[in-house]
Amino acid sequence: MLSLLEGVLKAVRTGIIVLDAGERIVVWNDWMAQHSRLKETLILGKTFGEVLPDMIDGRTHVAIRSALQNNFASLLSQTLNKAPFPLFANAADAACGMRMQQAVHVMPLEVPTLGRHCMVQITDVSMAVARERKLREMAVELESQTLVDGLTGIANRRRFDLHLEDEFRRAKRNAAPVSLIMIDVDYFKDFNDNYGHQRGDDCLVQIAGALSRVLNRARDLVARYGGEEFTVVLPDTDEDGAMQVAEAMRAEVEALAVEHAYSGVARHVTISLGVSTLVPELSTTTGSLIHAADRALYQAKRAGRNCVAVYLDSKLS
Repeated sequence: MLSLLEGVLKAVRTGIIVLDAGERIVVWNDWMAQHSRLKETLILGKTFGEVLPDMIDGRTHVAIRSALQNNFASLLSQTLNKAPFPLFANAADAACGMRMQQAVHVMPLEVPTLGRHCMVQITDVSMAVARERKLREMAVELESQTLVDGLTGIANRRRFDLHLEDEFRRAKRNAAPVSLIMIDVDYFKDFNDNYGHQRGDDCLVQIAGALSRVLNRARDLVARYGGEEFTVVLPDTDEDGAMQVAEAMRAEVEALAVEHAYSGVARHVTISLGVSTLVPELSTTTGSLIHAADRALYQAKRAGRNCVAVYLDSKLS
């Protein structure tokens, strides 16, 4: 039976340490010897603190004492204790000090005639941790993709909705103004129909870049609202400030000088912009701001396009 037990301890692919009531190590299996670079013959009979002085009074040592003194088992959180033991997957990792990720289970043992002992089981979870990390990275990447417009690379409609809600709540708390600009590319259907959709897409990419260049604050956001429509969120910005940004954007797009021989307003691509500003009250919704900016955009188009209009109704609610 003893030889069978020795065979099992050599075969298992986890670390096994057994300590007696005095915290002396009585079992240190081959897996531990391999990954700690400490041979069993040098370990047996020594106390936990003598072999692993850096772990004295750490979480694992406290769990061992609890098992020996109070008969309590412990499963140490891998999140809080990623690599408590100095164990290494290979010589290269040992050379650079990169420990394997570990799951540690501490269990009290009742040994007939020998009293209470404690067994520490250590499992290499590096592969599982790496998979989880990769999945988290993929989830973050997927999330970022769902918030970015695939054509222009700027924020998409969903990102706009989330950002506007956040800034609206902040504006309510601080009684601060928030401004919105709605933008439409003038006669864009005619551009697409005559130059083709590829040039139309290229045009939208250039416009997105031009709009983005005007903004220089972290919380300002330009987004593609849909089709040839764009929108801009300007937190802590009053009406005058929003008008200045809108006019700068109009001029920046005009300066692109993208040919548009089929426009009804110019020989190059232009945009129309509608501005709305409010200091939201408790009952005010983002819909009010969007509706007002949309009405202002309509006014800009009626005024001849390639211009900026502001929504003047002060009774938004």
